[in-house]
Amino acid sequence: MITVTPDVFRLAQVFTISRGSRSEARVLTVRVTRGGVTGRGECVPYARYGETPERVTAQIESLPQDITRDALQGALPAGAARNALDCALWDLQAKQTGRRVWQLADLPEPVPQITAYTLSLDTPENMRAAAAKQAHRPLLKIKLGTPDDMPRLEAVRAGAPRTRIIIDANEGWTADLYAELAPHLLRLGVAMVEQPLPVGADDMLAEIARPLPVCADESCHDRASLAGLAGKYDMVNIKLDKTGGLTEALALKTAALAQGYGLMVGCMIGSSLAMAPATLLAQGAVFTDLDGPLLLAEDRDHPLRFDQAGIHPPEPGLWG
Repeated sequence: MITVTPDVFRLAQVFTISRGSRSEARVLTVRVTRGGVTGRGECVPYARYGETPERVTAQIESLPQDITRDALQGALPAGAARNALDCALWDLQAKQTGRRVWQLADLPEPVPQITAYTLSLDTPENMRAAAAKQAHRPLLKIKLGTPDDMPRLEAVRAGAPRTRIIIDANEGWTADLYAELAPHLLRLGVAMVEQPLPVGADDMLAEIARPLPVCADESCHDRASLAGLAGKYDMVNIKLDKTGGLTEALALKTAALAQGYGLMVGCMIGSSLAMAPATLLAQGAVFTDLDGPLLLAEDRDHPLRFDQAGIHPPEPGLWG
């Protein structure tokens, strides 16, 4: 039996990017029960990709109840619906066999990974205060993507002078603005910029200087995306909700590495259940951005553990 349940998790504070703000994480929980054993997965339907909870639920409910993970790859496109069901089927197999997912996938045993902590878009004064509060963290990710970003970035650097910084523009800049900002990003010690230009308007990245690594996020979903990234991007951000699950994400990771891309593993804002499969994917990545649970005011039972070593792999009680 396959069931889909909507769940809502309150955020610790309002979270803002260039496309808007939210105060809660709305997710779908998928459960697959066979022979008295239940596997779980979580997804975040994302309006940017034309997804709604209703559409994603309908996609999942249209499938045969006995669908296999292999059959699923061709039954649904890359996206949130396939992700939740794919991860639930991995969890189910782990519980049925008494083996961890990393063993089933023939992966090395996962270890904690340092994760970015994201500061949402705000006034320079508020972003400086937020950066100072989180300055003990080794890696901060800054949400930008407006024409007035330099005062914000200067403020964050002043608040966290020794922390490593990466930037996510969420498609919010133009080529001219990025070219103007790039020297200042280097001056302020920014280590990477994520999706500076909109999808469909990012060809200019192949024509302008890229003085620091540029990572494809909205421009990279699955392996089929890689052909369109050549010459424009140095890294790819792999997210389970974009790839349509761990199965395709692992294949994308292999293909991207073979083509010379650096790897970032990211997330939508969801619970520990959504991050758990991604901790396997994050092994060896240049940047890990799996801070979703840190942004929540509430989480699942058996939540992921975060400490100075980073984000720890899940316990069996959560997933996998």
